[in-house]
Amino acid sequence: MHGTRENLGFALAKASQRWNERLAEAFRRAGYGEISPSYGSILLPLFEEDGLRMGELARRANLSKQAMTTMIRVMERKGLITRRRDTADARASRIFLTLRTRRFQTAAERVLAEMARRVEAQLSPAEIAQLSQHLKILMNL
Repeated sequence: MHGTRENLGFALAKASQRWNERLAEAFRRAGYGEISPSYGSILLPLFEEDGLRMGELARRANLSKQAMTTMIRVMERKGLITRRRDTADARASRIFLTLRTRRFQTAAERVLAEMARRVEAQLSPAEIAQLSQHLKILMNL
């Protein structure tokens, strides 16, 4: 049915909202209240490889150039990242984590592990694998 609370889109939106609320609360408890769950798109690629060029970061984060620029500006103002000119190409910028944000990685990993345990208490490993596979399909619609 379309336009009801039984709609798949509604369920996905509410599940995502609830997930992000729990993450934000856990980040606050860990002392990182300024870090929004929405920053994960930027932070995860930088945790994997700090100092990415802006274009590569946008690609890995799967964000439009406009969304990426907006988020980078906000995160820079909050002192979570720094932007530096690329020494190899002065037209390009590289994005680096600040020391505080590097420290946040440990707290984020702990919070995400706890969230995973909560999911594992509700769903079997096979259900989690299937859900993950289906969510990836929906992310690429």
